[in-house]
Amino acid sequence: MPETPHVVAVSGSLRDESVTRAALERALDGVAERGGDPELLDLRDYDLPAFDPDVDDAAAGDVALLTRELREADAVMLGTPMYHGSYSSVLKTALDYSGFDEFEHTTVGLLAVSGGAFPITALEHLRSVCRALDAWVLPHQAAVPRSHSAIRDGEFTDEKIEERVLELGREVVDYAFIEPTPPTPESEDNIGAE
Repeated sequence: MPETPHVVAVSGSLRDESVTRAALERALDGVAERGGDPELLDLRDYDLPAFDPDVDDAAAGDVALLTRELREADAVMLGTPMYHGSYSSVLKTALDYSGFDEFEHTTVGLLAVSGGAFPITALEHLRSVCRALDAWVLPHQAAVPRSHSAIRDGEFTDEKIEERVLELGREVVDYAFIEPTPPTPESEDNIGAE
């Protein structure tokens, strides 16, 4: 591996007792275990107004800080609770402010949490957005279904789910410096990301 990859995990949950954040922190343990440099970006710490393409980034709260931190990362993990079959609005806002500069040819790992069954649609929606930004999305993804019983007081109660979350962090490090592939058809049509 050419260098120690800096991996940022973006927590798309605003809850104080967030299961998403707890799961991402465990995934970051997998990053550290594999020799990466882990960092949590908690979107509660950023002033991110609703995306307005007519507002300059300099006047858009902490957007410049967030996008700089994403650009400086070698790999990114995106974590979200599932809301109405998709990912959270705060993560959507963060991604709307991002573009090719932040994600093109970047390895991305996905994690989704739901109170009910497997959050497959939230993962699929995030995968589509990342492909539109020409990111390289890991085939391995982590899901935490039935989240309030799978994680209690910030600790996993389900060893299989915990192992899958740890493996996400490990694989993000393993593939952080993967060679870029040709642009996806989705990214070639995504003029908004430029």
